Amino acid sequence: MVTEYRADDWDSYKMDYKEPHREVEPSAREIAVVDAALTVLQQAAVIPHTGYDHERFLAHRRAVAEQFEIPWTAITPRVQRLLYAINATVQPQSMIAAGVFCGNTFISNAGAAVGPGACYAAKQLVGVEIKPEEAERAERNVRRVDLTGVARIVAADAVEFVAQFSEPIQLLYLDADGDRGRGKGIYLEILEAGYDRMPTGAVVLAHNSVNSADRLADYFACVRDSGRFRSSVNVIVDGEGVEASVR
Repeated sequence: MVTEYRADDWDSYKMDYKEPHREVEPSAREIAVVDAALTVLQQAAVIPHTGYDHERFLAHRRAVAEQFEIPWTAITPRVQRLLYAINATVQPQSMIAAGVFCGNTFISNAGAAVGPGACYAAKQLVGVEIKPEEAERAERNVRRVDLTGVARIVAADAVEFVAQFSEPIQLLYLDADGDRGRGKGIYLEILEAGYDRMPTGAVVLAHNSVNSADRLADYFACVRDSGRFRSSVNVIVDGEGVEASVR
């Protein structure tokens, strides 16, 4: 099943990428938009339910604002909440996030299991960043909020890392950019590298489903193929978008 959730103000909702912690809208509006998206995801069986701990999420948000070095990010407050909520409901034991830059995208997912926003215990949460200097910064950021070591950053090529990952992948987050003109088209290569180790119920989240839609045509064809994925939802809460799919 392929469907879409589109907030009525998705194209006018804007944030300054260099000021990710500035409030963009009243919290009640942010919650309402994300709750509506979660309801559509539950109806499509991408997530099991829509409930998550709002106070724990706010503790996560505060920790990131206070302790992370973020030069810029395209993860809006709505998407930060959305990613946290999806992970809080799916509760993946093993999660891989590909293309994490300074670690903000990674911790938006992993923060449901580590740090002050933790609501469950995970086994292994890995962020993959191909640029060593950015991977080092991301690891420093993550260590400030996660003292357990469950969440970690590696400097590696995401396609190669996912292909060599030996354990089941219960959630795969995609936000990488490929070289040689591949751009966001590399999402499909990363997904294919790990597909055989994704059990029934595994979730794939792909950022930039709106502003990089033209580069993701082949990726969309894969996750919207009912022979490979049970359902896929294009969640459009801002101008970036997130495609959420379940195997």
